[in-house]
Amino acid sequence: MIALLDYTSQVQRLDDKAMAEAKSIQDSLTKPNGSLGRLENLSVQLAGIYRTPYPEVRRKVVFTMAADHGVAAEGVSAYPSAVTAQMVLNFARGGAAINVLARKAGAVVRVVDIGVASDMDWPEGVLSRKVAKGSANMARGPALTNEQATEALLIGAELASEAADSGVNAIAIGDMGIGNTTAASAITAVMTGRPVADVTGRGTGVDDSVLSLKIKVIEKALEVNRLDSSDGFDVLSKVGGLEIAGLAGIAIGAASRGVPVFLDGFVSSSAALIASAICPDCREYMIASHVSVEPGHRYALEHLALEPVLDLGMRLGEGTGAALAFFIAEAACRIINEMATFDSAGVSRSDKEMTE
Repeated sequence: MIALLDYTSQVQRLDDKAMAEAKSIQDSLTKPNGSLGRLENLSVQLAGIYRTPYPEVRRKVVFTMAADHGVAAEGVSAYPSAVTAQMVLNFARGGAAINVLARKAGAVVRVVDIGVASDMDWPEGVLSRKVAKGSANMARGPALTNEQATEALLIGAELASEAADSGVNAIAIGDMGIGNTTAASAITAVMTGRPVADVTGRGTGVDDSVLSLKIKVIEKALEVNRLDSSDGFDVLSKVGGLEIAGLAGIAIGAASRGVPVFLDGFVSSSAALIASAICPDCREYMIASHVSVEPGHRYALEHLALEPVLDLGMRLGEGTGAALAFFIAEAACRIINEMATFDSAGVSRSDKEMTE
């Protein structure tokens, strides 16, 4: 964890001056104050992140991290673990939903094998950063060793830092891993203090009997592992997964370089819970792209005090919702950079504004 301090210690609070100036600019544009709603708020947040009243989203990347979960052996998913590797190949070939949406958004997809159980000779386009062949079964003991969790966190932080060095200034995080909504539910239950049944959904589309089993498995995992809810690293190690650790590391690494992180769905938001517990200031760099139909996602976002940009009933993962939010963020920036002011357009302000 000492090496992680190299990243956490560099995270700065958002630039209040830039945000105040951005708010002032928004109020001078040819519209009633606040009439563009959360587009205005998003532009102000991005001004604080980029430390300029005229923010711009330029080069964008989606990190889709893949790993397997030992808890899948408990029968908590509608799909076998082999699907994780198969989907990684689909990502590499450009055939998945995230590839389609990222292409439209002008973003690069970087697929990372951080813990896929299969031994694969990946094609070009897949980054091999394998820490282990999946996590252990959290229902029987810790999912990760402390060493594995630390390594995965650092891999994520390093990837984010390398992306920033290459000129990327907007990062989205997504996931792939059979069994990972079980891990996300366990993390969310512990970090938010909500009952397991409240935060556990159908994931890959399981029926009522499997959902009931999933809840019992998570409750058993929490009992077996005796988690410390005040210690994000402890929670990550005991009931997390390698892709969740990697995504948490990306969130921390991006914040350390002044880059916003667009969260995707439930799994990436569980990673955000871990990241914000380890490094509270990095939460200011997070943008909740959407809210999933997974019930735990709303509780995770409430705990993070983040309001989702979109609500489209999605639950795919991969980074799909985050790729869509790129469009919204770019629109928010364009408004503040391109819209005319009352003075420049020669438009009269409201009577109230003119008398103040």
